[in-house]
Amino acid sequence: MAVCLAVVAAIFWNVLPKPLLLIMLVGYIAFFAPSQGAVIWVYLSEIFPTRVRARGMGVGSSTHWLMNAIISGLFPLVARHSTGAPFLFFSIMMALQFLVVLAFFPETKGVALEKMDARMEEA
Repeated sequence: MAVCLAVVAAIFWNVLPKPLLLIMLVGYIAFFAPSQGAVIWVYLSEIFPTRVRARGMGVGSSTHWLMNAIISGLFPLVARHSTGAPFLFFSIMMALQFLVVLAFFPETKGVALEKMDARMEEA
């Protein structure tokens, strides 16, 4: 996703040819849909201990939608000044997020919710 967004920024800055734009946007969507697009909702339900899961998911979901609203509101303002800048910013944030998830987010695949509760309480 980071590479696709960086290429989109380069296209908008006329560094790369415009026909790549559609390919990169479709590529971004193809990578987003099975990863961040879906995983956020599963991860929220798995990461919180059972006793606070409903509240945790509520806060996580609200934060997610609030940030979506803020980004949607700010994007046109930033893009008005530089069409490539928002895409470069998001590309950098994708790369940073990859490192943060790799370093700090526990793996939940194949871990029972009860064991995840214990694992999160240890951390």
